[in-house]
Amino acid sequence: MSLTRNVDLLRRLPKLNALHLAETARGAGELSPLAEVAGFGSNPGNLRMFAFVPAQLQQPRALVVVLHGCGQTAAAYDLGAGWSTLAKHYGFALLMPEQQRANNANTCFNWFSPEDTARDSGEPCSIREMIAHMVTTHGIDARRIFITGLSAGGGMTSVMLATYPEVFAAGAVIAGLPYGVASNLRQALDGMFHSPERPARELGDLVRKASDHRGPWPKISVWHGSADRTVNPGNADEIVKQWLDLHGLPLTPMAETVVDGYPRQAWWNADGETIVESFAITDMAHGTPLGVADNDHRYGMEGAFLIEAGISSSYHIAKFFGLTDWIRSLAPAKPALSPAPHLARSIRAAVAEPQPNAKLKAKPNGKSSAKPSKKAKRGLDISAVITRALTAAGLMK
Repeated sequence: MSLTRNVDLLRRLPKLNALHLAETARGAGELSPLAEVAGFGSNPGNLRMFAFVPAQLQQPRALVVVLHGCGQTAAAYDLGAGWSTLAKHYGFALLMPEQQRANNANTCFNWFSPEDTARDSGEPCSIREMIAHMVTTHGIDARRIFITGLSAGGGMTSVMLATYPEVFAAGAVIAGLPYGVASNLRQALDGMFHSPERPARELGDLVRKASDHRGPWPKISVWHGSADRTVNPGNADEIVKQWLDLHGLPLTPMAETVVDGYPRQAWWNADGETIVESFAITDMAHGTPLGVADNDHRYGMEGAFLIEAGISSSYHIAKFFGLTDWIRSLAPAKPALSPAPHLARSIRAAVAEPQPNAKLKAKPNGKSSAKPSKKAKRGLDISAVITRALTAAGLMK
């Protein structure tokens, strides 16, 4: 498809989908617990603020910022990706900024516009003001603030991590783009459809120039469907390269495992903490992957750009942020009358957990296999797995 036809398609989208999107937004608004917040700051980006704070919050208090994609509202993306359900289940506050048609006809965050990609300017400043409001109003721990987004929301997630890196402990980009690769519509479309390769150092420098911050840098999780025809999957590699350079890590993955049937690459720091990870969702088109989580719960529901894929990206992202242990800490001290089903699920989850000592299996072309190494499988400590499972089931302390 030519550049001219792509631009024409983008211009026609509001006319083609306005009625459907309006109906979807109304339905989602009725089901979502999000509440609009006014008066959060000067709001130079002219965004709307929606939030959800469950009755019980884990300590120290955490906040997840979630950015919707084009053609979506905060409520519609919340309903589809299941973030408010996760927030209630695991006790963290939720902030969902919303774009307005006055800013972008397709309700895309303007991740490529110069005034909306700079610190203390436009949309990033508005989102930063929302975060400050949540911290002050709800006692959020400043060390436990996270951000994620889909598509244009993923692009804006890259913007926020670059322009305010000191604010976030970690971020997750779904079907998005790296920071700084576009400053106008033509460059944005080129990045979306072609994803030109750049040296890792060049990509890292784009982030370093966005603020005076020089580290430590946020952790990042990157997700992309291999059959995405809207945002080229090569963008996932470019995002990973950008953040590997910032963290001073090699391009070669330190481990490659399979999670819920999909390849995951991981890199960790000197302390063994995973700080960069990348999921390739094989044969999936443009959208957020949905599925049953490790805890046998389903978060979200299928819709536009919300795709059943057999893996719950929202759950795994919350887990990467370190937010999914809270519910287990509230488990009763005494075992349930019929602990067997819980024990079975705990053992399955423990066995499926990627092992930090998984070895890289490189191909001759420099790329790596997505399968865990045989050595890692042989090294699985069954006794430790069963102990973890019994503990999680409440049968051991």
